[in-house]
Amino acid sequence: MTKFYLLSIPVIIGIITGIFLAVYPESDADNNFLTSSKLINGGSPIMGESNAPITVLEWGDYQCTFCYKFHQNTLDTINEDFIKTGKVKLVFKDFPLNGPDSILAAEASYCAQDQKKYWEYHDELYKNWGGERTGWITRESLDRFASTVNLDLVEFSKCLDEHKFQNKVNQLYEFGKEVGIDATPSFLVFNDEKIIKIRGNQPLEVFLKTFDEL
Repeated sequence: MTKFYLLSIPVIIGIITGIFLAVYPESDADNNFLTSSKLINGGSPIMGESNAPITVLEWGDYQCTFCYKFHQNTLDTINEDFIKTGKVKLVFKDFPLNGPDSILAAEASYCAQDQKKYWEYHDELYKNWGGERTGWITRESLDRFASTVNLDLVEFSKCLDEHKFQNKVNQLYEFGKEVGIDATPSFLVFNDEKIIKIRGNQPLEVFLKTFDEL
């Protein structure tokens, strides 16, 4: 199947207060491309119930200003009202637009996943957000965050030194580009029938409307 046919997936685009909502209905041309399992696999552990009917796939960068704002505000409500109640699950995939420091932070999150503390470390990164390209992501700061969430520092450091997950992060970035991600945060919100794309840190109401539509 050529990229031409993959890119010819039927798309419905609506503009609502500056938001682009793109719907990708499954067809014979793409049923092996944009499947739920392919979108979820390879990212973070699932936050929420694995059988929740709606999935929010977030593409983010740990230095991204609007990713930080989403995690500090909108996500709290989504978590309380939808994730914890079994209606929605969340998966995070890295789209490191801000260079090597963002890649290193993403690698660190998967080193934490090796110790079953992905989300604790992920949240610690955003709690300590220090801006875009300001130098706040260093080996020293990443080790400090690891200590805060009680990781085995020897194991964590070995994982980072060996860049165990660098290829994984780079592959996530390339896959994001394949499916049309070009900014952070971006979200693919989907059920078994369709996918809706939300670009940017949009108001909570946009997510609520999307959940209702799905």
